[in-house]
Amino acid sequence: MALFTPDRSQYPQTRADGSLDIDLTSGKYLKLWQGPQHPGITGNMAVELTVCGDEVVEGRTHVGYLHRGFEKLMERRTFIQCFPIVCRICVPEPDFNEYCFAAAVEELAGIQAPERADWIRTLILEMGRINSYLMYLGGQAGAFGLGVIGQWTTYARDLMLDRFEELTGGRIYHMFILPGGVRDGLPDGFATRLEETLRELETVMRDVYDTLFCNAVFKTRACGLGVIERDWLDPYGVTGPNARAAGVPKDVRRDQPYLVYPGLDFEPVVATDSDIYARADVRRRDLLMSIDLIRQILARMPHSGPLMAEVPNVLHWKIPPGETYIRGECSRGEYGYYLVTDGSGYPRRVNVRGPSYTHAMALLERMIVNANISDVAALMVSLHTYPPEIER
Repeated sequence: MALFTPDRSQYPQTRADGSLDIDLTSGKYLKLWQGPQHPGITGNMAVELTVCGDEVVEGRTHVGYLHRGFEKLMERRTFIQCFPIVCRICVPEPDFNEYCFAAAVEELAGIQAPERADWIRTLILEMGRINSYLMYLGGQAGAFGLGVIGQWTTYARDLMLDRFEELTGGRIYHMFILPGGVRDGLPDGFATRLEETLRELETVMRDVYDTLFCNAVFKTRACGLGVIERDWLDPYGVTGPNARAAGVPKDVRRDQPYLVYPGLDFEPVVATDSDIYARADVRRRDLLMSIDLIRQILARMPHSGPLMAEVPNVLHWKIPPGETYIRGECSRGEYGYYLVTDGSGYPRRVNVRGPSYTHAMALLERMIVNANISDVAALMVSLHTYPPEIER
């Protein structure tokens, strides 16, 4: 039986406040909730859908109540006490919050991290990028019913978590990047074991490519679906793979280099179709590029030298008044920390710029209009968002 497709000319009109003039008592429209207890949802989010038949007329994002108010919590804690907080703003890729906050503190305090620490920081960020992409690929495949991909990528991610545990002592939250440098160097034999993990990741990614990206069903459904127009990028603040899949090579690692990225050999991965398939393929190729970057780092990293700069007693650390914005390229795009200090032992103001805020709110609500109900989960996952970045 064919699904009912509504007459779009009969869609409701937009009110002055941006909402739609919908009469739910008419029987033409129906309210549905996708999430938060739903396998096709990002984290603990929910999307309030208004549908006509099987077609979405309007979608409103509700981010849920997982982690909230981190920015205000940080303003009531010393700088060193903020580190157990910042990593929870993005659970699958926590190290980026550690780096951005540490770099912001260092800039305002006039501290320069040692070169060896910068190499280790870059290594950790690329390892975290791989973890984030592996989680995304499993979710994107699962949104189309290909559950085996998620099992493979979870296995590969666990291997990388083994390396994180060996290096930092923790599998998820690491608190390894601190103001002034890093907590420790690489353990003996770590580079060899990490190389073994990278080779296994490459084997898994070949299987993922053959099973997902060459899959006729995935290509039929994903190609042409969820196109992000190029003229949406700046108004909606679209960055990272979502922008690069539209042919715009935005990458903070190259555009505004930090850490040791200026000395590494790489070019941003781009595509042109800007649909779900293109975004998935950009992330797949970016993951492989991260593997290459890790190998470059391991080959060129200094094996001696200081890991921490001299810092004051962190329990009584007062930083001169000032403000700064530190940015970097996480797996979802530009990530930034705006930090204001007033000379006290506490941050005066902290604001986190996470890509999920723009991608999962304004952009998603624009994209799901006129989409089929069965495609909402795939569209959402294709934007690669993490709700704690919105609730921070």
